[in-house]
Amino acid sequence: MSARLFWLLLGTLVGVLAGMALQATAQEFELNAENGWWPRENTPAGRKPSGRIAVSIAGVGNFTVEASAVRTVRPDVFQQGHFSVFDLLVHLAERGAIRLTYRFGEDMATHVIEDLNGQSGWWYEAHYAGGGFESNAVRMDLYPVKDGTRVRFFREDAKRLAELYAAFRAEVARWRTHGNRTIIPQVLIRGPNWTLTFKDVEVRPFDWRADVLQPGVVTALDVLLSLGEQGLLAALKLTWYPKIGRADPIDNFFVELIAAGGKSAQAVGSCGFIYEVGESTFRQFKGNSVHMASDVRVILCPEYMEWSWRCL
Repeated sequence: MSARLFWLLLGTLVGVLAGMALQATAQEFELNAENGWWPRENTPAGRKPSGRIAVSIAGVGNFTVEASAVRTVRPDVFQQGHFSVFDLLVHLAERGAIRLTYRFGEDMATHVIEDLNGQSGWWYEAHYAGGGFESNAVRMDLYPVKDGTRVRFFREDAKRLAELYAAFRAEVARWRTHGNRTIIPQVLIRGPNWTLTFKDVEVRPFDWRADVLQPGVVTALDVLLSLGEQGLLAALKLTWYPKIGRADPIDNFFVELIAAGGKSAQAVGSCGFIYEVGESTFRQFKGNSVHMASDVRVILCPEYMEWSWRCL
């Protein structure tokens, strides 16, 4: 099995993993108009990072960061004790391991590295326990860190970095046009043999991950929850997995059933849903489809979202 195939399987929680002993610790939540779309009293919470995080900076060196010592520069996004991959850099600068100059770009709604040890043009890749590095288009101050996270920073190709910044600006401009509301022009849900299309979907926060994120922060999962609340989806099933095999921690909800318009599909055997969200420039594995669960994927006002049925 290739690394990409393994991570596709891990990300959708389908196939043989669904039948492993992890089922004993998984928690299922069925959501619909009758049960509601909001978190339950017994909603589980993820673990705060507490171990050592490996950080590599190309041309500078390899570092180890004690997670308990890191504080976030995005307290508007993260709860105390949680932080992003960008916060790792800030921490290294605070302890004198690197020289770092950065700013918060209001037009991109993210922090931008202006200079790291005398050089500019930096980007990053990261992965969680059991995974592998992959191209991504996620703002570096919105990529949550868990124990087992590995991060590498490198000088990105100037053209791609410009495209990333342009995508962030387009998202902010769209958000401002809509009066600082998250309205997604197109949401697609592709089932086994059916497709549902929703236009101009207004999204609001449901705070299923109030353990990690501040109340009011909008996530990719909130897109489906908003469709449900608006009566456009009939049902969802969320399943919480604390770990999957040797990949520990996971501590995320995964969408295992989507029902709407008389159609439905539920993860079974080697089939299930994957998702992507962002600007069209970075469709699929160009950066929008990354192995980050939708419940902690913070969004502002992306151009599109797509949920797709995949069988391995």
